[in-house]
Amino acid sequence: MRDALGVGVAVGLSGFAFGVTAAGAGISVLQACVLSLLVFTGASQFALVGALAAGGNPFTAAAGAFFLGTRNAFYGLRLSQLLALPRPVRPLAAHWVIDETTAVALAQPDRRSARLGFTVTGLSLYVLWNLTTLLGALGAEAIGDTAAWGLDAAGPAVFLALLAPMLKSTTERAVAGLALVLGLGFLPVLPAGVPVLIAALAAPAVLWLKGRTS
Repeated sequence: MRDALGVGVAVGLSGFAFGVTAAGAGISVLQACVLSLLVFTGASQFALVGALAAGGNPFTAAAGAFFLGTRNAFYGLRLSQLLALPRPVRPLAAHWVIDETTAVALAQPDRRSARLGFTVTGLSLYVLWNLTTLLGALGAEAIGDTAAWGLDAAGPAVFLALLAPMLKSTTERAVAGLALVLGLGFLPVLPAGVPVLIAALAAPAVLWLKGRTS
């Protein structure tokens, strides 16, 4: 289970970047910590604070974060069959259904290993993510203007670093590329947060085109 622990530690430390980004967006230390405790999905958290930092409407920002998080529901459908956890445990386990725990669980050869991998990854990542969120938010609050130190770019940089290795197939790279074009293209003309919602259309658009050409 070294790989599971390694994934949990490596990604969990990225919570520091979220804490810094949240503080730079004007979110309090308490609010940043509550987000990490209750939301616990990095992409959605970065999307939310990014839209708020750009002056977006809170409801629009929340909608963008919600749509990014819907992928976890599909992960949950697959993991419910693979892990077959006892019913009382499922609501707690559902909170840990994210990209990393799903990838580690699916990579295991049997159900017992999948359960162990899911648990080790989820526990280590959850603890470290929340701890480093606190440290990042406190640190950013202490130094004041994060933009003056260039720390306002920490969140997007970490998010891209986490995303890039996941784009293994041509379809995934096409979705990412189209989403980038849509997001940046509409950024100058639409309110903050709305371009994220439009960029989410990249996935169905690419899949539809792929179905037409196959």
